[in-house]
Amino acid sequence: NQKRIKSKYPIATQTQEKLFIQTIMNDTIKKIALSGYISKGIVFSITGILAFLSAFNMGGRKAGKISIINYLEQQTLGSVIVVLLGVGLICYGIWRLIQGVNDPEGIGTDFKGLVKRISFSISGIIYFSLGLIAIVEAFGLFSIYSTGNNSKEPLLNTSTRSLIFIIIGGALGIKAVYQFVKIYKGNFINNFDIQSVTSLNTRKYIKRMGYAGLLSRGIVTSIISYFFLSTGIDLNASSKQVKGTAEAFSFIQDQAYGKYLLGFVAAGLVCYGLFMFSTAAYRKYND
Repeated sequence: NQKRIKSKYPIATQTQEKLFIQTIMNDTIKKIALSGYISKGIVFSITGILAFLSAFNMGGRKAGKISIINYLEQQTLGSVIVVLLGVGLICYGIWRLIQGVNDPEGIGTDFKGLVKRISFSISGIIYFSLGLIAIVEAFGLFSIYSTGNNSKEPLLNTSTRSLIFIIIGGALGIKAVYQFVKIYKGNFINNFDIQSVTSLNTRKYIKRMGYAGLLSRGIVTSIISYFFLSTGIDLNASSKQVKGTAEAFSFIQDQAYGKYLLGFVAAGLVCYGLFMFSTAAYRKYND
């Protein structure tokens, strides 16, 4: 009996060690995710604020994510801010890759689950790369904006280049539809530990910020999808004709009542940034 009792202790010790290590890993992953959501919130908030100011001729600028990095670097202590932001964006990229590859929250391997996990992985790669670009830019190893006059086209034939643009445009279109579906279903706060939000008003504000943010993201992504698809369909189009977030803002402003439309979309992006801060504060994780 004594031998049996003794033989159990090493097993119990190993189990405790595994649980301890798992707890540390879970806490580390949560901190990585939290840092990522905060950094993403900063990027979207600044993007929205600058676009809003630009819409009503109060300064600001129409800028995408990379332009925001350049803008921040020009501010006081800009390099420090950009490095911290870059680290946060890398954290967000790592969190998305963990969601896509390791599936810690049990999304699954059915068709819907795989599509979601693939989209997480792609998002992770994009944000991880953006974070690296920010850090490298802050240390002056290279500039995001090239000063040279490089007129060379990519070494791809016209049909291949068009196909790539169409695929990207289609993927962005699906992403835009997904934003609208989330609005329709209203399930974008399912990952929130809603019971920890004691104020009913705070719960309402979080949900409203989510609605406004997803709507603006869906609109902007739809326009960028249109840019890619139209460039891809035009077989004579150059890769230099591909447009991004800044051009999407200009497209909105060029419509009837454009400054008000742009102001509405920009305010929605600020709301999305605030929604990311709320996500950092109240998101629940499946350990």
